[in-house]
Amino acid sequence: MAPKQSSPRWLGPREMKAWRSYIIASRRLLEALDADLVDHDLSMADYEVLAQLSDAPDRKLRMSELADIAMISKSRLSHRMKVMEKAGWVRREECLEDKRGYFAVMTDKGWKAIVKAAPDHVESVRSRFLDHLTVKDQEDLAKIFDRLQGQLRGQYREEA
Repeated sequence: MAPKQSSPRWLGPREMKAWRSYIIASRRLLEALDADLVDHDLSMADYEVLAQLSDAPDRKLRMSELADIAMISKSRLSHRMKVMEKAGWVRREECLEDKRGYFAVMTDKGWKAIVKAAPDHVESVRSRFLDHLTVKDQEDLAKIFDRLQGQLRGQYREEA
């Protein structure tokens, strides 16, 4: 969280336009991407967890690592896992090495779900986002959000 100051640093017109444009566009984009996954019985949160697990060795990550990568609280991840376990997409496995933690493991059903949803999701990302940006826009956004992500990730770890 930002340090407390004696008086607010109010946003100027340019700053307010940038902030509101970002908030409105990002919320609408995420809502649209979420809606585009409905036919697959997946939410964006489910898709993100499955995507992270699909990229992991043996499709398995420690729950704490998955929460960190996805930047969600451990309790929120635990709730998502319950929903996804019920759907048969993931399972939890005890960590036998240290007995302190659990692994999130993608099941074959989870793999099939993301493989089936991925082409539609990628097309949705392209048509709703990437096709509206130039290559320079994409490079600029990546640079901007990498910088913000690094700064915010450090804050998130401190607050978690």
